[in-house]
Amino acid sequence: MELTDVDSCIKDWDDLFAEYKNLETLNKQYVAKLEEVGELQGKCMKEISHQRYRIGVMKNTLKKLDDDPSNKAAVEQLEKNIMIRKAQLYDMEESLPKSNSLYLKIILGNVNVSILNKENKYKYKEEYEKFKLVLSVIGFVFSVFNLLVNARALELAFIFLLVWYYCTLTIRESILKVNGSRIKGWWRIHHFISTVAAGVLLIWPNTSTWFQFRTQFMWFNLYISVVQYLQFRYQQGVLYRLRTLGERHNMDITIEGFHSWMWKGLSFLLPFLYIGYAFQFYNAYVLFFLSYQEDATWQVPMLSALFFMLFMGNLVTTSMVIPQKLQERSKLRYRFKRNGNNHREEEKSD
Repeated sequence: MELTDVDSCIKDWDDLFAEYKNLETLNKQYVAKLEEVGELQGKCMKEISHQRYRIGVMKNTLKKLDDDPSNKAAVEQLEKNIMIRKAQLYDMEESLPKSNSLYLKIILGNVNVSILNKENKYKYKEEYEKFKLVLSVIGFVFSVFNLLVNARALELAFIFLLVWYYCTLTIRESILKVNGSRIKGWWRIHHFISTVAAGVLLIWPNTSTWFQFRTQFMWFNLYISVVQYLQFRYQQGVLYRLRTLGERHNMDITIEGFHSWMWKGLSFLLPFLYIGYAFQFYNAYVLFFLSYQEDATWQVPMLSALFFMLFMGNLVTTSMVIPQKLQERSKLRYRFKRNGNNHREEEKSD
């Protein structure tokens, strides 16, 4: 309402004051609840630690009883109950704050980065995925320009972007890990190595060895950007379906390597991933021979070693995960088939 005189202003102020008193009461309730939540969190974490301690003692006792055949049935039932209890405790921990990793403590200090609300966790994960997609598109554009134009300033801008990108990824992934992401250790190490490699590239002098490797490196980044885009688009559809079925964790993320959500369309993504690994090996191979040239600096053999580490880590980790997931998939199919048969037998008995 448009104010016309002092009286209307005073009336509006009185109304606003009454609203403020309600806000003040609400804020006091909020602060009290926060203190209460903090106390409850501490009690829950203490009780969870107590449960784990007692379970550990119980497991040690059960190991001593394995040799007695008369206790076999009771021991198996207790072991089953212990497995169920561990899963229950894990679910409880998902709603409680967690301590930061050493890396986050070094970068951020003792700031608590735990996200307790499931919806906020999912939003943070979505922002992480969008961040990777946007930077992949920007990296693609930079690579194209660097292939078309030979400008040192443009090269350095692109490589600096890579340094910042991988540094940011390591921090974001550490926060995701604190909040329940089950990303494998190698894929996090992969980004730390990539950060070092980008840093070495940034300080590589503009010598003939760099000029010989430059075009190959830009094509490599073009390919990686395309793979990242394919992963993002594919994952969006797959994870949506799996979340709808309740089969996957909300904090699963896209990575440069294989992950369990890819099994819904394995034949689509694995060839692209292995081609990327082969490209990393080819980079290491070319850099190794460039290191023997007269004007080669220490950056050349260093980068060769880093690319080879990325190639070996990606290849071995992905190749080791594939048979494990095939076995898990067979077990899952058998379990569903068995449950379906049991369900049909129950219907017949009814």
